[in-house]
Amino acid sequence: MSEWAQIIRGRLEGDKVIWMIALILSVVSLLSVYSAISSLAYKANGNFLYFFVKQGSFLLLGLAVMFVVHKIHYKYFARLANFILMAAIFTLILTLIFGADINEAKRWLKVPFTNLTLQTSDFAKVALVLWIAKELHIRKDRLDDFNGEVAPILIRIGLVCGLILPADLSTAALLGLVAFSMLFIGGVPFKGLLKTIGYVLIFGISIYGVSKLAPDLFPRSSTWDKRVMQFVGLSPTNSDVANRSGGSAEYQIDLAQVAINNGGILPSGPGSGTSRNFLPHPYSDMIYAFIIEEWGALIGGFGLLLLYYILFYRTIQAARKCERPFGSYLAMGLGLMITLQALINMGVSVRLLPTTGQPLPLVSFGGTSLLFTCLSIGLILSVSRSPMLDTK
Repeated sequence: MSEWAQIIRGRLEGDKVIWMIALILSVVSLLSVYSAISSLAYKANGNFLYFFVKQGSFLLLGLAVMFVVHKIHYKYFARLANFILMAAIFTLILTLIFGADINEAKRWLKVPFTNLTLQTSDFAKVALVLWIAKELHIRKDRLDDFNGEVAPILIRIGLVCGLILPADLSTAALLGLVAFSMLFIGGVPFKGLLKTIGYVLIFGISIYGVSKLAPDLFPRSSTWDKRVMQFVGLSPTNSDVANRSGGSAEYQIDLAQVAINNGGILPSGPGSGTSRNFLPHPYSDMIYAFIIEEWGALIGGFGLLLLYYILFYRTIQAARKCERPFGSYLAMGLGLMITLQALINMGVSVRLLPTTGQPLPLVSFGGTSLLFTCLSIGLILSVSRSPMLDTK
């Protein structure tokens, strides 16, 4: 082993498999984003490498965040959980009031004195998982008291998901599912889980009713209805009409199927994909279909899916070995969030789920999602190195 390899191996603590998967996904991201968007970069900026450099900068910053966070003992984050959650709620409120309105959705908040924008829901996802892990740790012996111990947790979950919901239903639903899973893992009795499901159903029906009576409160409600109806086949679309109007969700999925079909079983190599010329967002929402086109179903499709499953399996192992419940809950919650988001993105591309707009973690082009995914993996790595730290 070379001297540089030994230095790197000594510096990167925690689960080496998780580190390897993060690095592999980063390379896949660079290759795929460059191949998918280089022609667009040239048309927009006269530089084929513009988005490649931009994505590379995001990845380097994300890996730096991952490295710094994994060096910090995860127990210190528990002390900041309340403050971080309050900050996340505050930024979500600011986003609803002052956020940039794009496609009838206020998801981005401009950072003062910069040209940068922050998708505050990505911050809120990590903040809520961190806070729930701390609360489950504190209340672990009293969770049979639903009104006194579980209900306060549900109120915070409902508040965060409710603030995300108007602009991003899929993220709110994903976060709610992760939160419910954490309650199950944390030991909330079955009776309490049933009550939780009942409250969720009441909340969902109420939101649906309000969206029909006052559509201005949920301007994207018609989009939600259309996507679900198209997915179940109750609202057939005309491809020509969809194309003239900018492309419907169903039309995007049709084009994703074309890209996947072009890919076949075996890889044809980077740069070979032609769907970049007709597939909407081949560098972000539909990057999984584009990867399959270039790398085939065996490597691009199954191989990428396997990487996320291995990441989740190693996260479970890290959670099991952690001696503190907070660390176990934190790792499981973050691992579930990354894995479920990946499965949703892939499921949309292969027509197993309605269109949601969820990016593929650590692969899709973008800044905020990538940075907070790296932060999440850094926290998981911190938990994975905890048995060594706790024995010192």
